[in-house]
Amino acid sequence: MSGTILTLNAGSSSLKFAVFSTDETVTTPQLSGKIAGIGTAPVFGAQDAKGATLAKGPLEHLDAAFDHEHLIKLLLPWLAQHQGHEPLVAVGHRVVHGGKHFERPVQVTDAVLATLETLIPLAPLHQPHNLAAIRAVAKWEPDLQQIACFDTSFHQSQGRLAKLFALPRALSDEGIIRYGFHGLSYDYIASQLPDHLGDQADGRVVVAHLGNGASMCAIKDRESVATSMGFTALDGLMMGRRCGTLDPGVILYLMQAKGMTADAVTNMLYNQSGLLGVSGISNDMHVLQNSSDPHAFEAIDLYCYRAASSLAGLIPSIGGLDAIIFTAGIGENSGFVRKLICEQMAWLGVAIDETANDNNATLISTEQSKIKVLVIPTNEELVVAKACHALLS
Repeated sequence: MSGTILTLNAGSSSLKFAVFSTDETVTTPQLSGKIAGIGTAPVFGAQDAKGATLAKGPLEHLDAAFDHEHLIKLLLPWLAQHQGHEPLVAVGHRVVHGGKHFERPVQVTDAVLATLETLIPLAPLHQPHNLAAIRAVAKWEPDLQQIACFDTSFHQSQGRLAKLFALPRALSDEGIIRYGFHGLSYDYIASQLPDHLGDQADGRVVVAHLGNGASMCAIKDRESVATSMGFTALDGLMMGRRCGTLDPGVILYLMQAKGMTADAVTNMLYNQSGLLGVSGISNDMHVLQNSSDPHAFEAIDLYCYRAASSLAGLIPSIGGLDAIIFTAGIGENSGFVRKLICEQMAWLGVAIDETANDNNATLISTEQSKIKVLVIPTNEELVVAKACHALLS
């Protein structure tokens, strides 16, 4: 089938998009872009396959109050004008939580959408926006095929022990288990390992997806074995606004002794904690790295300490470590964060080349390092496009 596939990745404050050919040998989008600053000061940017700017700045009639659905209504006609003459045949969406229902990408139906809505409490920062994007496309073109691709799917390869909490069995059977997230990113990185690790591609690898949302995944034979996130995307590493792993007794204390409601605790853990909460300044790593406030450095230091601890904790699940891969916004761009994490892994024989690290090179470990350390940009959009190819064919 000749035409194009649109991928949409609707985050809490951004909307990423890309247009791919239905020729599955094509890995570069015809055009791609992002609407950032949703809810505050939205900015639109787009480029063609060669990186030439197609648009930069505010979309026409763009308003700070516009939500994802309104923005998609503006974006879709713009894409129709700029994607060329090939018809749009499908839209692929990143959907954060598939729960126990969806183990692989699926075509969106009313029944699928209804099931995904029940998972909103488990991913309140992402799932509502993911589903808003699906609804907006359906209103624009009701007959257009839409495909949901889940961040939880990549972790289906994990064994039962990696998924269980130490809770009453009835709750586990009900679906209160560890699901893991950022799976589209890990899926892409796993596909790139042969190009970067050669004979060690099927070896023992920990991938650090570090951004405003952050997690780690232990991979062997290019499959997920264990990951830092669990039932929700609140677990694991310290993040931009999310606390990460927390003693559940703290939540009980806040509700019983401080009188906080469930909604108030939810808001604090998802929106007021992490880098923002510890620093009292910002959830933006770039802002914190350029701040002279000691609270900013303490926030960064804690972020890296927690990351190094999680990395070390994942190693037993894969029986050792051959390589560490950094990816996502902070992982790809912050040499300072990578350096602080790797210094805490020196006991494993990790050693980085500071010049290579400062320049965001692909291989940043020294020749003497016992563990390879690499920086590989992720590409969730390509994973979604390939999933659409597979279902369309």
